[in-house]
Amino acid sequence: MRFEKPLVRGRLLARYRRFLADVLLDSGETVTAHCPNTGSMLGVAGSGSEVWLAHDPSPARKCAYRWELTELRDGTLVGINTHRANTLVCEAIRAGRIPALAGHAQTRAEVPYGEERSRIDLLLQGPGRPDCYVEVKNVTAAVENGIALFPDAVSTRGTKHLRELVARVARGDRAALVFCVQRADVVEVRPADTIDPVYGRTLRDALAAGVEVYAMGADVSRAGIDLVAGLRVVCPEGAAHASLHDSSASGNRP
Repeated sequence: MRFEKPLVRGRLLARYRRFLADVLLDSGETVTAHCPNTGSMLGVAGSGSEVWLAHDPSPARKCAYRWELTELRDGTLVGINTHRANTLVCEAIRAGRIPALAGHAQTRAEVPYGEERSRIDLLLQGPGRPDCYVEVKNVTAAVENGIALFPDAVSTRGTKHLRELVARVARGDRAALVFCVQRADVVEVRPADTIDPVYGRTLRDALAAGVEVYAMGADVSRAGIDLVAGLRVVCPEGAAHASLHDSSASGNRP
């Protein structure tokens, strides 16, 4: 995924009402940017952070600027736009970077399904193959030693999606969860049990029920973002759930 125009650098002054952020540009101008991320943005939205914005003025938009990247103190760039995640995962699947999900003839997006009135992010279909329902979750929060956490706030919606995936497996379809990690300093994704223990338990139940779990790390630059590396997904409790899946491996299900 390439950014359409060069990004503009600034300093984050404040993020508020979830969808808005005040940014001091290098030019000295203070602007209000759209924040395309509904999570807590743990660790990537501190006041004073260096951020990179897309400038895309339009009469249809309230904000001419959109927050795309945060640059951490060590120079790591983090993609904070959750709306990019589906496109990034779709590109990775088509490029064969998630082997177990490759080879389907058709990819459909935002298809209504399920008993809880959901929409699946990606539905992979092909002759002679079971439908594969793919839920994508964007990951930006990370702690020490290259460990990323999801979710960064309580996610009842994420838990609902896991239940829907379990129901698909019970019907004879395939179901997969893909963690889209928009940063390059991560080697492992874990459920954030201290933030949302219900999600953590439901994730483990989904794995036990046959839901496939993958994670992909990104090459992030000011020119664009690409998912390039398979990451481990690990649950710290109990040997039975120690390693959920390593998407750099072959297409075998966990």
